[in-house]
Amino acid sequence: MDPYAAGWLSIIPPVVAIVLALITKEVFSSLMIGILSGAYIYSFGSGAADPMVKGLEVTFKLMGDKVDFQILLFCTLLGALVYVLGMSGGTRKYGEIAREKIKSRRSSILATFGLSFLIFIDDYFNCLTVGTVMRPLTDSYRVSREKLAYIIDSTAAPMCIIAPISSWAAAVGSSLKSTGQFESDFQAFVSSIPFNFYAIFCLLLVFYLSLTNRDFGPMRLAEERALSKALKEVENEITDKPKHLPSTRGTIWDMLVPLIALIVFAVLAFMYDGGYWGDDPAYHTFAASLGNCSASKALVWASFGAIVVAMAMYIPRGIVKFGSFMEGCIEGMKLMLPANIILVLAWTLSGVCRDLLLTQTFVQGFVAGGTGLDYFLPVVIFIIAGLLSFSTGTAWGTFGILIPIAVPVAISVDPSLTVVCLSATLAGSVFGDHCSPISDTTILSSAGSGCSHMSHVTTQLPYAWFVAGCCVVGYLAAGLSHGNWIISFGATFVAFAGFLAVMWNRSFDVKKFENMLSVEEKMAAAK
Repeated sequence: MDPYAAGWLSIIPPVVAIVLALITKEVFSSLMIGILSGAYIYSFGSGAADPMVKGLEVTFKLMGDKVDFQILLFCTLLGALVYVLGMSGGTRKYGEIAREKIKSRRSSILATFGLSFLIFIDDYFNCLTVGTVMRPLTDSYRVSREKLAYIIDSTAAPMCIIAPISSWAAAVGSSLKSTGQFESDFQAFVSSIPFNFYAIFCLLLVFYLSLTNRDFGPMRLAEERALSKALKEVENEITDKPKHLPSTRGTIWDMLVPLIALIVFAVLAFMYDGGYWGDDPAYHTFAASLGNCSASKALVWASFGAIVVAMAMYIPRGIVKFGSFMEGCIEGMKLMLPANIILVLAWTLSGVCRDLLLTQTFVQGFVAGGTGLDYFLPVVIFIIAGLLSFSTGTAWGTFGILIPIAVPVAISVDPSLTVVCLSATLAGSVFGDHCSPISDTTILSSAGSGCSHMSHVTTQLPYAWFVAGCCVVGYLAAGLSHGNWIISFGATFVAFAGFLAVMWNRSFDVKKFENMLSVEEKMAAAK
């Protein structure tokens, strides 16, 4: 299919999908309507003989072309693994031990943040694994599923985009190579990390909220509901009850060993697929092999290997019978079906915008227009990257499109801003990805935490916008100071700290609310 340069019409499909999703709280139909609107813009605009029929043909063809079956298979296998972990009783045992060691709500939230902080090698892996492991613990302390999803989502991608060894670093490196502007693509990526204000301040905000137990906006309502003991009702609405009761003979190792195996297998698979043990010496380092591997393929191998390890642990000991183990795998796969459907629809919508309507061409015009903005170039690039990522739901696709454009533009305008503009591109890509209901990482964070998808989106938006607003201040300062990190970081921090200081008395104080509840409970008991 030949593309059609639709101009401003190219942003209609994602806008339609996102607005409908926010209004109706129903993702499947919203995405489908967005896809169809884009398909019909293409079929009518390109002068198809029978545009109504052509629109449907385009839709179904894109659904087949844009699906990453390896990612779907990874999610499906991980769903199976999660389910059988629960059947073994290991997850329940972990929750019991964790409750003995972790004595407060704050500690459970900080433990979740710490685990998510450590698993930086891949965001998909992070989103699903951390939610699975920590959900029983956070549930026991009445932490809302929305808060859990926010912590996971706001730690996964930001950590991956500033970690030199991650699947994201490899993707950025391949985009940098296409510019031909850097002697070392890896060094250029490392240089961009200090200026990636969105990732840095996202992590700082998560840590601040975890430490202080204060929230504002829609998250405040979610936390109030959870602490008011309404969490059970929410769980019943959004989480399917397992058909198989957990074994009473399971130990914590029945959960930890398969998860450790998953991590080890993932690292080994990254290295093997990337050529670490191959014939080409160029890939005989961990960083080089990571940049050369197919992360989705490696994660499929790792998740399958972890299931085999779980089977070898459970069946011989009689914790789970073979038939029940197979049934559990199937049930776990079924639980991932809604997330997989959303992923397929999101990828299709992204394909409509990128491959048929040339949304990136429309955006390129704005970036090219930034050559006359000089000092404002980093801010302009950050905003454009955020809008494009928000519209397409993909951070990787966004920086893949914009890096080859933004870097040469920055060099021609002010070479001192080259690294800043690269960082602004990456930061804006993650920002838009966080805000978008059609982003795969947002979808997987909802799935991993057992949270309603649109509840996660609406509770996370104010936090993402707040950090983005601070970044606008920082990138404006970076442009005016010709890339001075101290000035630009300082300006971002002042905006960040100033807003939090203003919001301190208006934010939700968990401790005060818990004390109020305990008084009410005592009064009720006295009656």
